Amino acid sequence: MKWLRLLYVQVLIGIALGVAVGAIWPEIGASLKPLGDAFVKLIRMLIAPVIFCTVASGIAHMSDLKKFGRVGGKALLYFEVVSTIALFIGLIAGRVIKPGAGFGIDPSTLDPSIAAGYAKKAHEDTVVSHLMNLIPDTFFGAFSGGDLLQVLVIAVLTGFACARLGPHGARVAGVLDEVVKVFFSIIHIVVRAAPIGAFGAMAFTIGKYGLGSLVQLGSLIATFYVTSLLFVLVVLGLVARVVGFSLLRFLGYIREELLIVLGASSSEAVLPQMMEKLERLGAARPVVGLVIPAGYSFNLDGTNIYMTLATLFLAQATGIDLTLGQELTLLGVAMISSKGASGVTGAGFITLAATLAVVPTIPIASLALLVGIDRFMSECRALTNLVGNGVATLAVARWENELDLDRLTAELARGPGDAKERVG
Repeated sequence: MKWLRLLYVQVLIGIALGVAVGAIWPEIGASLKPLGDAFVKLIRMLIAPVIFCTVASGIAHMSDLKKFGRVGGKALLYFEVVSTIALFIGLIAGRVIKPGAGFGIDPSTLDPSIAAGYAKKAHEDTVVSHLMNLIPDTFFGAFSGGDLLQVLVIAVLTGFACARLGPHGARVAGVLDEVVKVFFSIIHIVVRAAPIGAFGAMAFTIGKYGLGSLVQLGSLIATFYVTSLLFVLVVLGLVARVVGFSLLRFLGYIREELLIVLGASSSEAVLPQMMEKLERLGAARPVVGLVIPAGYSFNLDGTNIYMTLATLFLAQATGIDLTLGQELTLLGVAMISSKGASGVTGAGFITLAATLAVVPTIPIASLALLVGIDRFMSECRALTNLVGNGVATLAVARWENELDLDRLTAELARGPGDAKERVG
């Protein structure tokens, strides 16, 4: 039974057992939430130091610091183009398939208190607050708060400082290189608990919300999953072909990470592992260290598809006809409100509330329709976001001539294997 030793097989078994427990014993399943939460917290506590060490040492080792700004600019340009395409695809899917047509829901019958909390958070979440939140209260506050962009800011500053210090800065960068190896070793230990985390998270999801909610709003769920799959295969597949690799081979290479995200419903649960695998695929460490954490805030393809599709669903379900002008306004606002959402479960729901706030014809109370299924939608958002950021990193690395194509081809052909065998 050698195949049982494979992590992705263990995660699959954990997910299947979680679904079974949640369906047969809902109360027990709902009580298992701490298992999933504990695993995600274990991974999240390691994300900040990994990003800091990787980015700071990467910049410190750069011989041309202008290159850093060039990589960042190319990454942001890529993020904006691809995420806008995702928004358009969600809008087109909503208009063509019309998943909310025929529901005939009277908004006055919905409980406004259910959506009030999300609406309040969305109202407080402005562009200015996003920019201010880039600056942590203290240097170490970024690590305790877990904000990826704050960690990225202090990592960039540290990297530039080391680069200016010459030989002394190079020695500091060398220490950071050694420290990050320790954190990756811890991650390899923690990730063995992924099957337990996936089991607990899936048991909670099914036990808490039940399979009945899937049937009730199955049209929206099916539309979202199919649309996201098409986006990955067509749009990201085309990007992968231009870069010079097979998307399907890449998906096979990160299958463990995809299954962990499916179980944990959070793309942050595999961020450090993705950084390590992308380096093994031949992308330069400074590029990986910059693009991946930035992508977790600025390149959320799954969240973008969800926002425009879900907004049209709510309009259709409540019998509201949006004009072309309103839909274009919705698209423009979504381009802004989708930036800064993290890979944590529920962030997409808050950004959806922020988008609805500028389309007053759709009652904010209609968010109550989606609360029961958001956990199922979150899994698809996280999976799409993960694949999107992986492809983005390889694309920017190729664009910057920082991708070893021979190594990429060889690694994808060989498969992930045992991560411990090829670290570094």
